[in-house]
Amino acid sequence: MLGKLNKVIDYIEDHLADDLSSEMISEYAGVSDYHFRKIFSYIAGLTLSDYIKNRRLSQANQDLLHGERVTDVALKYGYESLDGFTRAFKRWSGFLPSDVMKTGMSKSFPRLSFVLTIKGGVAMEFRIEHKPAFNLVGVSRRVPMQFEGVNQAIVKLAQSITDEQREEMHSLQDMEPREIVNASWDADAGFMREEGHLTHLIGVLTTRDRVSGALEKVPVAAHTWAVFPNEGPFPATLQNTMARVYSEWLPSSDYQVINAPTFSFTKMDEHKSDYAYSEIWVPVARVSGSAGSSAENS
Repeated sequence: MLGKLNKVIDYIEDHLADDLSSEMISEYAGVSDYHFRKIFSYIAGLTLSDYIKNRRLSQANQDLLHGERVTDVALKYGYESLDGFTRAFKRWSGFLPSDVMKTGMSKSFPRLSFVLTIKGGVAMEFRIEHKPAFNLVGVSRRVPMQFEGVNQAIVKLAQSITDEQREEMHSLQDMEPREIVNASWDADAGFMREEGHLTHLIGVLTTRDRVSGALEKVPVAAHTWAVFPNEGPFPATLQNTMARVYSEWLPSSDYQVINAPTFSFTKMDEHKSDYAYSEIWVPVARVSGSAGSSAENS
């Protein structure tokens, strides 16, 4: 995946003045748009669209330094009006395009280069499981996207569960993992940025279809799941593991994330404060044409 990312960077550089879309770029990379945008964001630290915007404005700055007219530069990088380009350039650089031409003021955003960094040789345990279709059944709510710390909106959702709802969930629970799970999907920012909202469900996995009106039922198709056990201070260990899945495991694996709910469960340690065992279940598919994973358990 790192090799593909660097080839994509070359591709972007060659087409900065063209009509670039994330779908075109992911097709060039040979992976799904959903998977590529997610991997890029976690590794690069910014979204693919933001990277392209920054590189275009950086190149626009260079073109202005070389004496090109502001109007020509604006059209070259896809801006429909001079005013639109001027506003975007001012927000990005802090000064006007005309200032570049008059005073030589300049700002740059260098192209990315991806390299593999080994961080202390920390092993990452995972297993691959194949599950038939099932239903997620529980209570759900749109909650704010939050990457770190305890999400108070999810805490309030958990507190809203009635004894009757909890009893029904336990009666429906008939497949692994036989735990109360937290499932997330449909994020406003595609899980790329800590903004907007996502749908969060607290519930169970079941093969049954008959559910009372007190609970929501979300069908999930048969998929392959990469499962990541983790243990340590909660919620930091769970959140750090999720970040490592996208920044370390996926780029070096033969799998890509598919567009389905990701879920996890947590079992708090009775003898240690804020300490827990958790598992993260990520829906994946083997990358087309791969030779096969070197190991499906580690």
